[in-house]
Amino acid sequence: MGARKRNTAEQRKEAAKQRYQAVLKNCPTSPRKMRLVTDLISGLEVNKALDVLKFSHQEASRRMEKLLMSAISNWQSKNEGVRVEESNLFVKEVHVDSGRVLKRLQTAPQGRAYRIKKRSNHVTMVIDSKKSEVENSSK
Repeated sequence: MGARKRNTAEQRKEAAKQRYQAVLKNCPTSPRKMRLVTDLISGLEVNKALDVLKFSHQEASRRMEKLLMSAISNWQSKNEGVRVEESNLFVKEVHVDSGRVLKRLQTAPQGRAYRIKKRSNHVTMVIDSKKSEVENSSK
């Protein structure tokens, strides 16, 4: 491995230590339906996002609520003794990528069959504190 590649890998690892994220893989919901829910909460404060997800009627919102709670607990594990309410956490990024597609057959009239694609997705959620955003921009 070259020196430049090693240095960039180390920088990437250091940046990942400052990121607080949670990942949900192979969620059996279509990516389009999941993106509708992620658009509701991206950029919101964590407590407000939890409220939005709790009172949403979509099935994907239950999974996103669980993922957000996981991201908050990841943040708490790295920041011992700091309360979530005082830290001004917000949902910084939410990415929804397509996962594996299960191809199935459904019976149709006159001996035919229809193809069905059962889609899944991968969701990555990053949360951050507004205080650290202000500190980074002032440097």
